[in-house]
This record gives sequence, C-alpha cells and structure tokens, in this order.
Amino acid sequence: MRYISTRGGSDPLSFKEVTLAGLAPDGGLFVPDVWPTLTPDEIASLNGLPYAQAAARVMTPFVADTLDPDAFGAMIADAYAGFRHPDVAPLVEIGPDRWVLELFHGPTLAFKDVALQLLGRLFDAFIADSTGRLTVLGATSGDTGSAAIEACRGRERVDIFMLHPKGRVSDIQRRQMTTVVEPNVVNIAVDGTFDDCQGIVKALFSDQPFRARVGLTAVNSINWARVMAQTVYYFTAATALGATSGAGDRPVSFSVPTGNFGDVYAGYVAAAMGLPIARLGVATNVNDILVRTLASGDHRLDGVQATLSPSMDIQISSNFERLLFDLYDRDGAEIARRMAALKADRAFRLDAPQLERARSLFRAARVDDAATLDTIARVHADTGYLLDPHTAVGVAAAADCLADQDGPVVTLATAHPAKFPDAVERATGVRPALPQHLADLMDRPERAITLPADAGAVRGLIDERVAA
Repeated sequence: MRYISTRGGSDPLSFKEVTLAGLAPDGGLFVPDVWPTLTPDEIASLNGLPYAQAAARVMTPFVADTLDPDAFGAMIADAYAGFRHPDVAPLVEIGPDRWVLELFHGPTLAFKDVALQLLGRLFDAFIADSTGRLTVLGATSGDTGSAAIEACRGRERVDIFMLHPKGRVSDIQRRQMTTVVEPNVVNIAVDGTFDDCQGIVKALFSDQPFRARVGLTAVNSINWARVMAQTVYYFTAATALGATSGAGDRPVSFSVPTGNFGDVYAGYVAAAMGLPIARLGVATNVNDILVRTLASGDHRLDGVQATLSPSMDIQISSNFERLLFDLYDRDGAEIARRMAALKADRAFRLDAPQLERARSLFRAARVDDAATLDTIARVHADTGYLLDPHTAVGVAAAADCLADQDGPVVTLATAHPAKFPDAVERATGVRPALPQHLADLMDRPERAITLPADAGAVRGLIDERVAA
C-alpha cells in the first residue's frame, strides 16, 4: 500500500511516512493509491467481534507493509482498553430503525478519541528507532484538541501545540485542553475563527524548512491515520444492523454531524471498501457550505457564525478535497487548480457529472439552533435520551434528508452531552453531569498562550519552545 497526494505533486509514500508527514509537501492530502476491498464474507465476519479485533481486520490492509500484524493488533487493543464502554462504540435505538452510535466513551468524551488514542501510539512506534522528536501541530474547533492532547500528553519525544479559536469553544472543551499540565503540551488561543487556526496550520506545513527543522506532524483529520481509524465504526455498526455485503444484504444509512468532512469521509472510505451504505447524510449547522455545495455545485466560502454546536462552526472543510480527488478521477492537477481557486477567489464550482456522482451517495441538511434545541427536547421527552447539540444536528438532519430511507438510519453521536451542559439544560431542564474522572474539571487551573491569527507568531513560538 502506497499513498499519493490529492494534488499530484508528491512521490508515493508508505503508511509510516504519511502518518509522520500529515500534510503532503504539495499542500494536498494523502490517500491510498488504490482502495482495498473486503469480501462479503470478510465483512460478515466482523459482526460480533470485539471492537479491537474488528478494527484490526478493517485497518490492516492500510498498514500491512509497515507494521507487524501482531504488534498492530496489540497497539489497537491498548488504544481502546481505557474506553468506558466494553463495545467502544455501542448502538442505542431512539426510534423504529433509528439509532445513535455512541462515539464518546473515550477519555475526552468525543469521537476524536477513537482515532487519536491510536494515533498517539503510532507516533511512539514510528519514532522508536530514531533519535529525533516530533512536533505535533493541530487546530481544533473543540474536540480534536483535547483528544489529541490526551493522546500525546507526557510522551517523552513528542511536543504538541494545539490552536483553538479564542472564545469559540465551550468552557468544558477549553478546560479539557488548558488544564493539562504536562510540559510537552502548549495550548494557543488564537484571536480568530477555527478557519484561521486551520489556515495557520496549513501555512506552517507548507513551510518546508520550518517543517524539517522542528519535525512537524499533524493530528487533524488531514492526517490519513485519523480517517483510517474512523472507518471502523461504520463497519461495526452496519454489520450489527444486518449489512453484510452478501445475500440478504441490508444497507444502512448514516447521518454525520459534519464540520471538516473527515468523519463523513470515513464513511465514504468504508463504502469504497465494500460496505453496503445506502446514503451518507451530511448534517451541518448554519455554517452550511457543504449543504449549499451539494444543492448547487457552488462551493463558496461565507462568514463563520457561532452556534450551539461549535465544533461544526467551519467553512473550510479540508477533507472535502479527498472526495473531490475521486470525483475527478484522481486528477491531481485538476484538484490543485480548484484549491488554488478556493484560496484566491473563495469559491469554485463542481462540474455537473461530478456533482451527480457526489449526490449518488451523499445527501445534506442544514439545522439551525432553534431546531437543534427542539430536537434535544423532543428526543428526551420521547425516550429519556440526552443528545449533545452536534448529535442533535445529526438526528434532525436524518429526519430531513434521510426520511425516505427504509432501512436502519444511524446518527453518529459525536460528543457526550455533558460537554455542552448549557445547551442541553436549556432544551430539557436537565443538566448532564461529567463522568467522575472529569468531575473537578471546572476547578482545575488553566494554562494557555493568546496569539493573533498570524502564522509568523505561531512559528516563532514553536521555534522558541523546540529550541529550548
């Protein structure tokens, strides 16, 4: 298995190389040079397996020439050993053939733990035979930051610098990052939006001398290993609900709360590997660039609005570039032109054939704050189940764009409701409590550095810290 850039300007690399590189040198994102596929029998065999074993079977084709299978299996088992639910990603029914897939049982109560607990261990494995250090740089709209910090905190040869938009994440999301005291963790509050943070990360990854000097690597979903790990729960959920890719096949649809397009793109990867997925619902809040794109083909940036689902307050959905690469038959030069147009003109258009190809699998719906609160209230009144605002966006979107699907519809529950207690209490009158390991979170002292939305300022801070 080799990996190529979506912009066609980088040599093929191994899984180890792309995991450590994060972003391709030409500014593109890495994808496999060919999609591995699982047979119907292989997919059916996943049903009932412990999550770590299923994960090993799904992910091994992506890493087979890089990691020993037994060592990789042990790494996966260790990554999920600390999750609070034995199934890691359990399904809960909230209506007839309507389910939520709980992805928040990891240490930081968000779906990002599923991938990042593994990624931290991959970093350790890949630098074990070298004398250098890794500098991890990431941007977060809320949940990636705490999950990445939890995965990297205290690691002897890894320094992590995490950017978040100042005042645009929830109090709990911020404190999960800023209360970590290990010296290898640096939190940076950026005076700007998540898109500003993400732009800084991409600018620094494009600075090749800086990148080499500090040993830069990524934890955002621009890192292929993140997407790879997220494909697994599509397989475990779908097979548990009867999707086998064989006789008696029961395709499943998924509604995915979406900001950076990484989680829903992982569903696309699962479909490319052979999993029978009927539809993928792109669920957004009022920052609805993906809904507008799938409606008209016009991919046009707009201002970012603050919402009750802050992890989705994004306009630049980086992983959409990976989908475009396949829609345009893996023409890297064409993707490079479109990404240049997005940077220069803040817009590009999908051609009609590519738009129709996208619509054959993807549907999309926009959910505002009022509908988010209404969905939290309604589901709680009907079932007693508490949704966080992001998951509520997914449930509401499923009722819109996937209403005509006859088979199971699964909404990805991306965060624990206690991460957003104000919104949940406003909708239901119930204030969800944090699990015991975070019960004192609001009393812990915080530590963060505030910087302007300027790549030079962040570069200078990282150079100074790494040199020290």
